Amino acid sequence: MEVTLIAVVGVASIVAVAAFSQRLGLAAPLSLVVVGIALSFVPGVPVVQLDPEWVLAGVLPPLLYSSAVNMPAQDFRRDIKAIGGLAVLLVAVSTLGAGWLLHVLMPDIGWPAAFALGAVISPTDAVAATSVGRKLGLPSRLLTLLEGEGLVNDASALVLLRSAVAAMAGAVSLWGVAGQFVFSVAVAVVVGVVVGLVNVRVRALLDDTVLNTAISFVVPFVAYVPAEEFDASGVLAVVVCGLVTGHLSPRLLRAQDRIGEAMNWRTLAFLLESSIFLLMGLGLKTLLDEAHAHDNGLGAGRVILYGLALTGLVIVVRMVFVVPLVALVRRDARRAAASKPLIERMQERLDTFDLSERFTPRKKAHIERRVQRTSADIDFRLTETLGWQGGVVLAWSGMRGAITVAAAQTLPEDTEYRAQLIVIAFVVAVTTLLLQGLTLPAVIRTVRIPGDDPQRLREEYGRLVTEMSDAAVASLDEAAQTGDAPPALLDRVRQDSLIRPRDADSDEDREKAAAAFRGIDDAHLVYLRLRLQVVAAERDALLAARTRGSYSSRALQGAQHVLDLEEARLEQFGDRFED
Repeated sequence: MEVTLIAVVGVASIVAVAAFSQRLGLAAPLSLVVVGIALSFVPGVPVVQLDPEWVLAGVLPPLLYSSAVNMPAQDFRRDIKAIGGLAVLLVAVSTLGAGWLLHVLMPDIGWPAAFALGAVISPTDAVAATSVGRKLGLPSRLLTLLEGEGLVNDASALVLLRSAVAAMAGAVSLWGVAGQFVFSVAVAVVVGVVVGLVNVRVRALLDDTVLNTAISFVVPFVAYVPAEEFDASGVLAVVVCGLVTGHLSPRLLRAQDRIGEAMNWRTLAFLLESSIFLLMGLGLKTLLDEAHAHDNGLGAGRVILYGLALTGLVIVVRMVFVVPLVALVRRDARRAAASKPLIERMQERLDTFDLSERFTPRKKAHIERRVQRTSADIDFRLTETLGWQGGVVLAWSGMRGAITVAAAQTLPEDTEYRAQLIVIAFVVAVTTLLLQGLTLPAVIRTVRIPGDDPQRLREEYGRLVTEMSDAAVASLDEAAQTGDAPPALLDRVRQDSLIRPRDADSDEDREKAAAAFRGIDDAHLVYLRLRLQVVAAERDALLAARTRGSYSSRALQGAQHVLDLEEARLEQFGDRFED
């Protein structure tokens, strides 16, 4: 009964705090941490302690999967270099720097334990930064960098933490750590790709949205468990699985299945995310009591000062690291501008010369796609740049989260000053979360970073809609030539199509077509088949445009969302009609 009451009160509190945060314009995770800290000192509030392994193995995989499924694979690929720098190199540099400083401050703990805590406090949590950034209109590329970093850096940090913990028990060489890292990444990628492919293929066989969504809830763990059994990175396997699933789902899964799954996953991710931030705050009093019980000559004041010193270090390290990272991104933009004439000449040659004599049709199509994708990547780097304003925001978005505290609690029980190290990790997480999270909106407003160009997005979306409409018209023209449907039905489908041709008929013509439609036997079945045929043609055009990379993810996602709603409505109508 007590557990049930705690769960009910917890969910109600999360919803209330989140709603209140929206009114104040604050990120909900920040408010939940503050509320949790305040409640931890209130007498009578029950102490809720979670096994840290449960957080890392039970909460982190579904959260990462939920984010990865919604991450456009195209954007992740285009910024893989910058994301890798933030999620791997920055984590490694932060681990070394924090480990060195901690060993200077507490020389008795030894280097392995110092680097273990350095690995714990190195990964960032992008939840607060991205929620604030979306509200204030940060450009899509900057949001991609923050989300991509948050997806991968946990894997890097946990691999380094595992190596540091192993070093506490015995000798571990630098080459051994590097080899373990490469092995973990390689195995995790293979496991993630395989599970992602099998996941989509199996779920494509189901015609029930409830069953489809139920399977999706266990997919993160299907990727996580075997990767961990192979001593690889389970969280990276989950991320790869989510990216593969999100990329293939529009092609293989029904629209109503994806819409239902997305809504359920949003709710689940919100509750899990909010719960761990609330529990993070609630755990402060318990952590302080444990540190006091295991004093070891270190007072609470010194421990907090050490935590603040490490907080300053990780903030400075991130700021320094972002400077060459932005320079690297700008250098790539200059190289893209220099190579653009060459790609344009290659496109002209492809359009001018007949390659069918030298290459097979499949090889020719592959070459054309590669050239088109390269051209689109160049346009992306030239139009979606990362200036100094973006660098400032990126540098100040280094908030840590509840995963940092959970990872610190996995340190072995015999670790010297273990209770104090956990408090230090908590201080780093809370200080960065509140200091940077609360001031990030002011930083964004001060630097006046320009968001996505709305005029360019409108024009891009219009071109995409036109391309999809042309595919729909071609599909109906083919049906008219084969005589599969009466002309009146074809006219009605043209008028009712979600993305209509530019020369849509008048109201009078629409009424005539409707009258003819009512006079045809089995018209509803034919009409439904034609509408679904149109949607399929539009989706094929959309996926082809995505493969070429010629449109931004915002335009593609907007068109796909509208198309999914229409297809789901038609599928539900068809299911009821068959019943």
